[in-house]
Amino acid sequence: MSKTTDPIFTEQQLEHFREILLQWKNNLMIEVDHTMHSMQKVVSNYPDPNDRASHEEEFIVELRTRDRERKLIKKIEASLKTIDNGNYGFCITCGLPIGIPRLEVRPIATECIECKLQHDKKP
Repeated sequence: MSKTTDPIFTEQQLEHFREILLQWKNNLMIEVDHTMHSMQKVVSNYPDPNDRASHEEEFIVELRTRDRERKLIKKIEASLKTIDNGNYGFCITCGLPIGIPRLEVRPIATECIECKLQHDKKP
């Protein structure tokens, strides 16, 4: 199926989602900057092996979190591009509108709930 030619959002609604996405991205970028600064300041010369291991584990968890956030930033940027090119809010699988309630919960959603459920069921 293909996308309908009628816009599903008003300019105000698109601006609403753009603001949500930009604020989300900004918050993530602040967290990344904070993590980078705090990691640079931390001295990891612990004489006790248990302290050193604990610190290294915290460091690994922090890096995993930042990697997930980096991927999320890419999804946010992709959603912002779809707003700009007029494709925001349409399912990439079936082409039908995703729906405002779903986008309010997950503004980076790329599939309608029916297609997402089918996709998640596949092995």
